[in-house]
Amino acid sequence: QVQLVESGGGLVQTGGSLRLSCAPSGRTFMTYAMAWFRQTPEKEREFVAAVSNSGGSTWYADSVKGRFTVSRDNAEKMNTVSLQMNSLKPEDTAVYYCAAGDSPKEVLSTPRYWGQGTQVTVSS
Repeated sequence: QVQLVESGGGLVQTGGSLRLSCAPSGRTFMTYAMAWFRQTPEKEREFVAAVSNSGGSTWYADSVKGRFTVSRDNAEKMNTVSLQMNSLKPEDTAVYYCAAGDSPKEVLSTPRYWGQGTQVTVSS
């Protein structure tokens, strides 16, 4: 069982930046594909960004392309993933969740592992 721990959320003004990080709670023995999703009380959870097992491929929701960057550090197979968020808008306000799965196909649809979420609030 993999437990994911997010960090880096907070309050920022419109146009500002935040960096979210996600790491497994313990040592893992394989490299997972990883992703970020977000959710507000008014909307269903939505995909934000994903990165392949090797880090060689990335995917983004249209709403964040050009503003968000997903990256990972596979050193010692720690599977740490980050989400750099720039030019933030009030509509980016949400709880952001880290997710992991065996393949990009899995994390782009129904990841098997989820973090607890971290709140990001963008004030206007």
